Amino acid sequence: MLGHERTGVITWGMKRPKLVVIDDDPDVQDLLVGFFRPKGYELITFDDAEEALKAISSADEFCDVIISDLRLPNMSGVELTVALLEKGITTPLIIMTAHRSAEVALEAIEAGAYDFVVKPLHFPQLQVSVERALHFSRMREENQALRAVVAGGEQSTLQGIIGKSPKFLRALDLARRVANSSAHVLISGESGSGKEVVAKAIHQFGNRKKGPFVAINCSAIPENLLEAELFGYAKGAFTGAVEKRVGLFEEAAGGTLFLDEIGDLSLPLQAKLLRVLQDKKIKRLGENQTRTVDVRVVSATHKNLRQEVMENRFREDLFFRLNVIPIGLPPLRERKEDIMPLSEFFLKKHAALNRIGVKGFTKGATEYLLKNPWKGNVRELENVIERAVVLSKGTSIDLPDLNFEEEFTDERKTSVEFIHGDQPRFVISEEKILPLDELINKYIVFALGLNQGAKDRTAKDLGVDRKTLYRRVREMEQSALSGGGLPQ
Repeated sequence: MLGHERTGVITWGMKRPKLVVIDDDPDVQDLLVGFFRPKGYELITFDDAEEALKAISSADEFCDVIISDLRLPNMSGVELTVALLEKGITTPLIIMTAHRSAEVALEAIEAGAYDFVVKPLHFPQLQVSVERALHFSRMREENQALRAVVAGGEQSTLQGIIGKSPKFLRALDLARRVANSSAHVLISGESGSGKEVVAKAIHQFGNRKKGPFVAINCSAIPENLLEAELFGYAKGAFTGAVEKRVGLFEEAAGGTLFLDEIGDLSLPLQAKLLRVLQDKKIKRLGENQTRTVDVRVVSATHKNLRQEVMENRFREDLFFRLNVIPIGLPPLRERKEDIMPLSEFFLKKHAALNRIGVKGFTKGATEYLLKNPWKGNVRELENVIERAVVLSKGTSIDLPDLNFEEEFTDERKTSVEFIHGDQPRFVISEEKILPLDELINKYIVFALGLNQGAKDRTAKDLGVDRKTLYRRVREMEQSALSGGGLPQ
C-alpha cells in the first residue's frame, strides 16, 4: 500500500526528488523513509510490486527513482524491471538484494535495472546510487525537452549556452580558447551562475568531446565516500563494498572530469587529489596497484580559494595546480541582457516537459524578471520559470504566476504548516473550525514529520498503540489514493 510522503515542509520553486520504495518488510520501509526524508526527498512506499506498477503506470512522472527489493510476493524486482520497460517507463530502478551472487545482480542489470545494492543496506552508498540515478534522469529529461524545442522549430544557442552580455561572452571565449589544451581550468562564480554549463562547453569545444563528461559535486557526497567515488575501490575495501567499483577518474578516461565545489574537499583528500594531478595515476581503495588515467580535470567553486589558502583551509600547491586557467563567471544581476533570453528558453523547455501550451510573458512579468536581483542566479531563475509554467492558467506567464510564493504566504499563512528552524510547526487555521477527524489527521502528519516518519516513536509520543497508528495512517493513505489527498 501507499505508505509515506514527505510532510511538514512547503517548498516552492524547487522540485523535490520523489522516491518509490517497494519492499514487503515495513521495517525496511521505515528505515529508508527515516534516512531519505530528512535529506529533502519525498517517499512513497509499496509492499507489492503489482500495486506499484499500476500506480507508476497511471501517471506521468510519478517518481524520479524506484528502489525495489529483489524478492517480492507476486512479482520479483527483475520482473518489475521488465514490466516497466515494456510500458515505456524508463525511471531508474535500484534493486535491493540479500543475495551476494554476481549472477543475481547481473540478471537485474541485464533486465534494465540502473544499479543494485546488497542487504544489509549501507545507506550512504545507497544515497550515492540514488543521487547518480537522479542526475542521469535529469540529464535525460533535459535532452528530451531540448529535442522537443528543436522539433518545434526553435533554435537554441550553441551547445545549449545562452548569453550575450559582454562579461559572459568573455568567459565563454576564454573557455573556447583553452578547450584543446591539457591545462587545468578553475571556474569561479556564485552558486547557480552556470559553472557546469561552462565546464561542459570546454568539453564540447575541445578534442575530448567524443569522450565522457563526468561531473561530481564534492559537497554533496559524505567525505568518507567521496574518495571511493573518485578513485574506486576493491571488493571488501570497507563495509558495504561487496563488489569492486570503478571510480570517476577511470569513468572519465579520454574525456573530462568536472569537480564542482572543489573548495569543500577535506585537506587529506586535497593531498590525494594533488598527487593524482601530478602523477596522472590513481590507486583504488583496498588495492596496491596504480592505474594510469587520461582525463582532463575542470573544477569549480563559489568560494574565494585565495582566501581559503590564507586561512589554511585549502592547500596552496593544489590551488596553483588547479588555477592554471581561471575563468570567472558574473552573477546574473550583472548580466541583465541575458535574463529574458534565458527566461524564454526555460519557458520553452518546461512547457515541453510538462506538455503545457504557455507561449510567452506579459509586460508585467517581463518587468518583474528584469528587476529581480536573482540571488540564486540562473538556477533560481529556472526554478521560478518552471513553477510559473506549471501554475499558469493562460497562454502567457503573468506577474501573479511569478509572485505565487509571496501571495501564498500572505493569504494562507494561518492555515499552512511551515518550517521553524529545523522542525515542523503546527498551525491551525483561524478562519474556520476543523472537523475533529481532520484535525487529528493533521496532527498525526505533523507528529510523523517531527519523528522523520518513525511510526514506533510517533505512536509512543502520541500515547496510542502502534497498530492503531498504522491503521489510521493506512486509512489516510487510502483516502489520498482515492483523490482526497494527504492532510496539509
